[in-house]
Amino acid sequence: MIGMHTPGERRRRFLGRVVQLIHGGIAATLGVVLGGAIVLPSFAKRREDWLEAGRLSDLPENEPAPTTVRVQREDGYTQIVDRKVIFLVRTGDATVKALSSTCTHLGCRVSWDPEALLLKCPCHGGVFDATGAVKDGPPPTPLATLPTRIEGDRILVRL
Repeated sequence: MIGMHTPGERRRRFLGRVVQLIHGGIAATLGVVLGGAIVLPSFAKRREDWLEAGRLSDLPENEPAPTTVRVQREDGYTQIVDRKVIFLVRTGDATVKALSSTCTHLGCRVSWDPEALLLKCPCHGGVFDATGAVKDGPPPTPLATLPTRIEGDRILVRL
């Protein structure tokens, strides 16, 4: 009676195969989910949003002018509008530099002091010149520079 299996052995073999199928299904599901999370972002098209930040004719020369840029983003099913303050510095007839208003020390918001001709951070005494370079205080690096583009009289900034 070689090849004959008892009902208990057949049941164990059947249940073993069912467990293997369940494990295979779980592994395949995890593979699809994790693989998609890793691979899909590389195929996603990066959006380059150029936002209007102001007019070239409105900017004084070599003086940071604060401007608020409205950034729309999706949060689930709703659209949220964030407002970011940046500084636009006109450095020539058709050249504009955009600076972040966030201090590189601890993230406080800097403001322009027209009397001292400096950008100052109220939190810990960080001081920057009109180009965003560190002049004094604890900030480790200059203010971040944002890409700019000029179309006619419009200044566009990419955040």
